Amino acid sequence: MMNPRAVRIPLLVAAISIVAGGCASKSATVSSAAVPTASPSAPNASVASAAAPNPDRRIGLKAGWWDAGQATWNMALVSTTPPSDNFVNKSDPGDQRVWNSDLAFTGNYVIQGNFAGYQVWDVANPKSPKLKTWYLCIGSQSDVSVVGHLLFESTEATNARVDCSPAGVTDTVSADRARGIRIYDITDIAHPKRLATVQTCRGSHTHTVLVDPKDKANVYVYVSGSAPVRSANELPGCFDTAPSDNPNTSRFRIEVIQVPLDHPEQARVVNRPAILADLAPSLGHGEMPADSAAQAERMKAMGINPATFRQAANTGPIQCHDITLYPAIGLGGGACRGYGVLLDISDPKNPHRVGVASDTNFVGWHSVTFNNDGSKILFTDEWGGGTSPRCRSTDKMEWGADAIFSLQNNQMTFHSYYKIPVAQLPVENCVAHNGSLIPVPGRDIMVQGWYQGGISVFDFTDPGKVKEIAYFDRGPMDANTMYVSGSWSAYWYNGLIYSSEITRGLDILELKPSAWLTQNELDAAKLVHLNELNVQDQPKLEWPAAFVVARAYLDQLARDQGLAADRIATVRDALGRAEHASGDARRTALTQLATQLDSDASSSSDQKRVRALASVVRELAKG
Repeated sequence: MMNPRAVRIPLLVAAISIVAGGCASKSATVSSAAVPTASPSAPNASVASAAAPNPDRRIGLKAGWWDAGQATWNMALVSTTPPSDNFVNKSDPGDQRVWNSDLAFTGNYVIQGNFAGYQVWDVANPKSPKLKTWYLCIGSQSDVSVVGHLLFESTEATNARVDCSPAGVTDTVSADRARGIRIYDITDIAHPKRLATVQTCRGSHTHTVLVDPKDKANVYVYVSGSAPVRSANELPGCFDTAPSDNPNTSRFRIEVIQVPLDHPEQARVVNRPAILADLAPSLGHGEMPADSAAQAERMKAMGINPATFRQAANTGPIQCHDITLYPAIGLGGGACRGYGVLLDISDPKNPHRVGVASDTNFVGWHSVTFNNDGSKILFTDEWGGGTSPRCRSTDKMEWGADAIFSLQNNQMTFHSYYKIPVAQLPVENCVAHNGSLIPVPGRDIMVQGWYQGGISVFDFTDPGKVKEIAYFDRGPMDANTMYVSGSWSAYWYNGLIYSSEITRGLDILELKPSAWLTQNELDAAKLVHLNELNVQDQPKLEWPAAFVVARAYLDQLARDQGLAADRIATVRDALGRAEHASGDARRTALTQLATQLDSDASSSSDQKRVRALASVVRELAKG
């Protein structure tokens, strides 16, 4: 999300966006008082069905801060926990200083970033989360990550202080200013200890931790900063110049921090790779006239000269917004405003660009998700910076959407877009934002936050035919005035979906079985258990050999008619009988079934899935 000064946005200027670059052809590829203590009422009960409700239940929802109407399809709200007292303005829902931001997970704890610091929730009982602790420390977005006993927090605000004092910083140059990464020891999670602040040239809008399996002594942090470059008088080595004037310019770069696990207080910047150097200016779609005028006014209010901004944008992308690293495949993806960038991260200190994609329908490349086998990559377009309505009936479906590419030999090939398939109101900020994979074996399913567009779950297994299969949404904060709110991020963690609601707190949701997602598939997904999760340090999802995994594959073959119905019935029966057998009888039955499935694969319309089923059955025979 961009970092606006204005926090309450009148309807007249609800469509403002900060355009930070564009793209080329869409198909081109290039190498608690006043706050409720219980979940708000849901005027619209949840629905589980094969066909999406028609008319769409997200249309016409009642507005309200704590009593907004709710609509769900194929999922249910488990709980809503309002922010704790230090992280909510009980009289002003538009107070940007207490917006909730991103999430990290460790054990039974959810760490929720906030523009004023962070909160830690104990979710051992997801129906009734409990506040474990909180930490006030102004930092702007305060994106959070956790690795073992260490917590990392982004800080970018110019008034953020090293000592976390709320007094702020007013001097142009100050040793008290904190712009970079704060590091905490959370060995005793109820009493976090601030260890260090690693200063960076542009602060940290977002960051990504990298746990390199080849380096057990260190953690690496990739820092994406979007604020202006600091004066060299404040932080030596920072230069806000064109490359032609100074090859060591701080533009076009990310910063890599090395954190020794035994001495995290010694963390330091070890590289500033220019991963965006030499990229041509990108081209993106223009704004609608009303949006363009509103954008100019907003920029002026923020002290930005629109003409100068446009000129800078024409130099090509000078920053990344978000980076997702996938160590299991040795690649990272950067959403770098005007481009989608592919990175080789085999040497953690020295990431380098190996591919780039562009798209004229994108203007604010924001975040990245790989599918589990690394054959696809999804980029989001945060058109409007997250503070504007971009899901109106007048907005194109290709704008402010997800773009899905196939990925092979570092080449990205565009396939299709995905955007929530229902218009939102001009008083609802809405655009593609943060999400994660749902670990259903054999399928690429993602849950994603869309701010006041709610939460959407969609299947992109076929990258050319993306389909929504579940959703949750609330009505707008106010029927007449746009307040920034909604789901900042929606992530799957150990069987449930956790959503950071910007103004309303922490939502926990559960998917329900449907024709699009069976109970077997959900049970198989719940077998994937993580001890911690930072979504942008993407983990490889792996499933144990289990009968429910085999049944999940069978359900998929039935849904897509990958095998004849009578053959699927026979295999189900054989699986059931083998599960109730033991010893040699079980082993023999499963081995024979695996061999038969190998034969079935040759005539199946879904050979890959039949072979995956055979592999699970064979592993079960070994057990």
